Amino acid sequence: MEASAPQVPKKRGRKPKPKEDQQQQSAGPKMKEGKKAHQQSVDDKYTQWKSLVPVLYDWLANHNLVWPSLSCRWGPQLEQATYKNRQRLYLSEQTDGSVPNTLVIANCEVVKSRVAAAEHISQFNEEARSPFVKKYKTIIHPGEVNRIRELPQNSKIVATHTDSPDVLIWDVEAQPNRHAVLGATNSRPDLILTGHQDNAEFALAMCPIEPYVLSGGKDKSVVLWSIQDHITSSATDPATKSPGSGGSIIKKAGDGNDKATDGPSIRPRGIYRGHEDTVEDVAFCPSSAQEFCSVGDDSCLILWDARGGTNPAIKVEKAHNADLHCVDWNPHDDNLILTGSADTSLLFSVYSGLQIRHLCLEVLRRMVSLNIWDHEKVGKKSERLTRAPNSPAGLFFQHAGHRDKVVDFHWNASDPWTVVSVSDDCDTTGGGGTLQIWRMSDLIYRPEDEVLAELEKFKSHVVSCASKP
Repeated sequence: MEASAPQVPKKRGRKPKPKEDQQQQSAGPKMKEGKKAHQQSVDDKYTQWKSLVPVLYDWLANHNLVWPSLSCRWGPQLEQATYKNRQRLYLSEQTDGSVPNTLVIANCEVVKSRVAAAEHISQFNEEARSPFVKKYKTIIHPGEVNRIRELPQNSKIVATHTDSPDVLIWDVEAQPNRHAVLGATNSRPDLILTGHQDNAEFALAMCPIEPYVLSGGKDKSVVLWSIQDHITSSATDPATKSPGSGGSIIKKAGDGNDKATDGPSIRPRGIYRGHEDTVEDVAFCPSSAQEFCSVGDDSCLILWDARGGTNPAIKVEKAHNADLHCVDWNPHDDNLILTGSADTSLLFSVYSGLQIRHLCLEVLRRMVSLNIWDHEKVGKKSERLTRAPNSPAGLFFQHAGHRDKVVDFHWNASDPWTVVSVSDDCDTTGGGGTLQIWRMSDLIYRPEDEVLAELEKFKSHVVSCASKP
């Protein structure tokens, strides 16, 4: 069977439109053979990975999606039981136009550590939907959902980025459940954050200590909002409101600039200009609502301090050799910032006062894998041969369960070693992409002496069982 024609380069994280496929039907046989060989390599690696699932993972749930998802985020934990916990999960559905784009609120059953049997986690069907993931509510979103971020002070409030200049704020528990059928009207956001002069699609962050929202866009600017005056006191006290109890925790009283049909809008606290191209990602300093950073297609990393005005506090020119797509600030160490680039490298930046020094590493060129790094071992030579010969130092774990580009992932704050990830592998699975929830075996990350002692105990148990008549 002949491989399909190559597609034009995708916009980051976005499924190509059908018309783009039609324009690429004249590709030559060499390109077709190249894609066929690449897919065969991916399939072989996936088969090898699947055979190792019982050894590498404590739990794994594979969920075939109806539509591709460009973002996935954990919400609040709802219930704890003996063997599993129930938790909210936020997803997007990027459709082909036959039905509206949606923001999905799902309930996920998270199996506790050392509960799942090895046979159970290895026997999944790639084309089936997991019984652990159930849709709870659908919000009809005005445009694509490119990013979802939850408010740390109350994760029932989420912000979304779409293909417009506005940032939309949703109280997901108060929003009514909608049916995504052709012609259905859009759900009404609880708040609209205005201030961008062009589309803001990917760069989005919530402040960990104050109800602040940060965004970047094609207008080359970083925009900061405070929603402090627009949420009730229950927004910072989740115990005062039970899930599904009704009534928004976002105040509906406007300040004279309400959009009657779209929901109340608020203006920014500050607009920060210093980039020379699209801002691709932003992040808050974990310990300050006034300090944040941004990266963009101008290859720059910029640090900002709102107390000093709207000009950059520090600007790192050519932080990478290509566009910068992502940035994150270490939640446990304010001095560490991580950036990722289209040049397939990661950059660990050590921030001290007004100086930044870097430690760069080459990332494995496997878009279908999700790599976990130990930054303390990056760039150091290992005395023990505990990793693959071609793997860079510091590569801690590689999740290879996806067969196309990994679009988004999120660590679970309620269960720190549990991760949710989504990929755009519609052609491989016959569906809309793949969502996986996984937790590596604790034998991988626990202290070495503890692991060796446990394995030795297990060895003794096996020997004693074998010696019995």
